[in-house]
Amino acid sequence: MGKNLLIVESPAKAKTIEKYLGGDFVVKSSYGHIRDLEKGNKGIDIQNDFEPLYVVSPEKTKVVRELKDHVKKSSEVWLATDEDREGEAISWHLCKELGLNEYTTKRIVFSEITKPAIQKAIANPRTVDLNLVNAQQARRILDRLVGFELSEVLWRKVKNKLSAGRVQSVAVKLVVEKEREIQAFETNPFFKITGHFLVDNDKGERIILKAELPQRLQNETEANDFLEKCKGANFTIKAIEKKPLKRFPAPPFTTSTLQQEASRKLGFSVNRTMSNAQRLYEEGFITYMRTDSSSLSDQAVQSISTEIKTLYGDKYLHVRKYATKNKNAQEAHEAIRPTYVERKNVSGDRDLQRLYDLIWKRTIASQMSEAEIEKTIVKIDISTLKDRYLQAEGEVLTFDGFLKVYMESTDDEEDGDTKGMLPPLKKGQVLPVSYIEAVESYTRPPSRYTEASLVKKLEELGIGRPSTYAPTITKIMEEERGYVTKESRPGVERNYRYLVLQKNDIQKTTKTEITGATTNRLYPSDIGMVVTDFLSEHFDKIMNYSFTADVEEKLDEIATDGKDWKKMLKDFYTPFHQTIDNTLENAERAKGKRVLGMDPASGYSVIAQMTRFGPVIQIGDREEMDQDEKPKFANLKPGQSIETINLAEAMELFQLPKVIGEYDGQEVTVNTGRFGPYVKTGEMFVNLPRGKDPMTITIEEAQELIQAKKDELAPFGHYKNLPITKGKGRFGPFVKWNDLFVNIPVRYKVETITEAEAIELIETKLDKEANRYIQNWESEKISIENGRWGPYIKFGKNNLKIPKVDGKKLEAEDLTQVSLDTVKSWISAEIPNAFTKPAPKAKK
Repeated sequence: MGKNLLIVESPAKAKTIEKYLGGDFVVKSSYGHIRDLEKGNKGIDIQNDFEPLYVVSPEKTKVVRELKDHVKKSSEVWLATDEDREGEAISWHLCKELGLNEYTTKRIVFSEITKPAIQKAIANPRTVDLNLVNAQQARRILDRLVGFELSEVLWRKVKNKLSAGRVQSVAVKLVVEKEREIQAFETNPFFKITGHFLVDNDKGERIILKAELPQRLQNETEANDFLEKCKGANFTIKAIEKKPLKRFPAPPFTTSTLQQEASRKLGFSVNRTMSNAQRLYEEGFITYMRTDSSSLSDQAVQSISTEIKTLYGDKYLHVRKYATKNKNAQEAHEAIRPTYVERKNVSGDRDLQRLYDLIWKRTIASQMSEAEIEKTIVKIDISTLKDRYLQAEGEVLTFDGFLKVYMESTDDEEDGDTKGMLPPLKKGQVLPVSYIEAVESYTRPPSRYTEASLVKKLEELGIGRPSTYAPTITKIMEEERGYVTKESRPGVERNYRYLVLQKNDIQKTTKTEITGATTNRLYPSDIGMVVTDFLSEHFDKIMNYSFTADVEEKLDEIATDGKDWKKMLKDFYTPFHQTIDNTLENAERAKGKRVLGMDPASGYSVIAQMTRFGPVIQIGDREEMDQDEKPKFANLKPGQSIETINLAEAMELFQLPKVIGEYDGQEVTVNTGRFGPYVKTGEMFVNLPRGKDPMTITIEEAQELIQAKKDELAPFGHYKNLPITKGKGRFGPFVKWNDLFVNIPVRYKVETITEAEAIELIETKLDKEANRYIQNWESEKISIENGRWGPYIKFGKNNLKIPKVDGKKLEAEDLTQVSLDTVKSWISAEIPNAFTKPAPKAKK
């Protein structure tokens, strides 16, 4: 009789669980999903009630084969994938592919990988929850339909290689709207008054007490008048008010709050947080990391209480039960917490320890006493201004409570105004003045999103669920899509007025400050703005926040109440597809076009718009030019946008290319191209460092860059009597030999790679290239090639699957005899009209 086979989705999880089960069990991993929808429009049979067609992923063929072998040898199969919808779907796909009965196969769930939790799950198995599976199927099919059809519209109406999605497009819209809110914000100046008084502290030392005017003054005239009236005034303490305050701890982490706090406190991206949380879970250190519940089990609360009393004493303990705000939260899940709160350190790298420490502190603090604070407010009379007073505030922590362990951060730390302790003061005390200042400040626009604050906003709007936040953020920031970038930008210098009254004399000066500097904030690109506007105009329902949240609620109803998932798909898809057809037929091409003014030299329009090569500035519209004339184009500089650029800034771009000097007797020009600004001398192009303005680069800086590039390109070895060079490109470091580029793996450094190491990489690449083609029709840009997962067709930039013939998969030797016409028929089946020439455009 064989052993029990337990299947999980992660090898790390399998390794941990195997330690807790006896010799009766063998634990194997599916390495995530084993099946997915067929690629392209074949994955869903819309006419057949949205029936999905699932296929085993090519990279999982071997895994499935091995699992089937294990199933044959086993007495019973158990499924132990994660306890969310994604995990449930993996279990269902395993049943379908391994020939298991989903109605009888044992399925176990647990929120932590500990011996008691695993043993309890084994003792209480259930079967696959088909409601959860159907909710996941509905989400996957919905996202495929929306993404596939919207992306096709964008390819035709905006720009090639764009994509859209039900949740990702709404997330981009949030970033775009925030940017426009900032652009439209009107900054208004005001003056802030602060008095600096000389007082003695409790040690008898002379210190400064600061007190502020509670009201803002609108302009310099008001500020000057106020200081004038303070000349010769007496400043007396009118009242001292003390009041107790309490500060309460934050609940234990959910997925979104962990992502937010790890971003603020540790500087982690959403992806980095979740990958480390996954490792902590799989190694048994924390509970399941995808959860929207903030509740803790009774057993966990008991363990935490014991730990608090041991470490800090009884007075620091205050047991709490937190209610989850999300009405669709799965309360069977727990908040993210340590599995054993007694463990303060974990094995692994620094990221793991830092994230675990954050989770441990937040969990412990959630069950600790509130902090007690005494707030003091001091009002100071001005003898010459009866209707005005200055106010000083201070706080004293009388009992630290949970603050002994942890304090929650906010997204805008600079907005916080931490109050310190005040020195001993008494009512009626006259305060000697050191000086009074009036400082010009400005109202501030809203802050741009960080990754974490965008997650928070998505959660507030009910868009997405714990498992979707990280993939959504990652997707909108992918470089090939180019919708959103995470950037740190330098600020700009701004003048402000400074007035100070000291010894009955008012001095006025102009000072400077840096404003608008950002760190790791999300910026929409021009293409992100154009796509958002296009989708909002033609697909307002899809881009509506409430509608997107409503779809999530319908998915929740499928999961919890067993609602008909195919009816939900039909209700959504029918009007959506009608809008797709209408947009393809009637919508104009989106360009985000703005006419900035006229070019004084030619008299033609100066236009900012989106083209198939990206955002550009254009002098001359074809409609206003003669047939033999062509528009002039210029690329925008980093940080510029077609939405905000003005005529003067646009015309400055046409100063490029320009000659800035010579290098070794050859002209050095500076210009900007598809991949950013560069300098050129002879046939050599050198990209400028990120953030370097091509309009301000000096010949000395250019010569230094050129010399560095020449040093980089100098041969450092030879192979077959031809030079080997190295460099860094868009896709990382490489070595180059005989026009062959070979990526340098991470185990080597481009600075120290040797000739022998380079030759080894070149020979490996040559061997791979020699075995690459099964057949190659260069003039047709069609080839059959060997790939990692078997042969495939390459047509232009498209990689296409080779179909089965008479139910048989074709091997490499079969494909050596296949004709070009046959291959073209396979391509046409995947890409209709692939070989149909487009009709010539009618002349205007």
